[in-house]
Amino acid sequence: MKVTEEGFTVYHNFPINELSNKVYKAITNPDDLVHWWPLKCSGVPKLGAEYNFFFGEPYNWYGEVIKCEKNTSFYIKMTKSDEDWNPTTFGFDLFEKDEGVTWVHFFHKGWTEQSNHFKHSSYCWALLLNGLKNYVEKGIIIPFEERN
Repeated sequence: MKVTEEGFTVYHNFPINELSNKVYKAITNPDDLVHWWPLKCSGVPKLGAEYNFFFGEPYNWYGEVIKCEKNTSFYIKMTKSDEDWNPTTFGFDLFEKDEGVTWVHFFHKGWTEQSNHFKHSSYCWALLLNGLKNYVEKGIIIPFEERN
């Protein structure tokens, strides 16, 4: 975690043993996202597009794509979510460093304080990103009800 002019930021960097195009698909395609993050999802990986992340009522959240470079970067600025998520942006930068290995550099920035929700979200991101890794590498899907 780091404090910047934009507030507090969560960072997670980790390798996925797969090519960047498959990782990119898993972080941008709603049919893949629901296998490791929200219960339901809609959106298209296009600059300015809106994504809907539905986690069950009352957690029906929306965000706007603010950076989208195929197989390289994908950023979402939250537009409708919990009060402390609304000013935040999360994103993924992908780097193929070794043959068949993509390094994921994840961030979630713009938190105004290190609240309990910030700390819980940081923990949840670590678990969910491990779920992303297992989904892309091994096809493992953890049922939504079992994701923390």
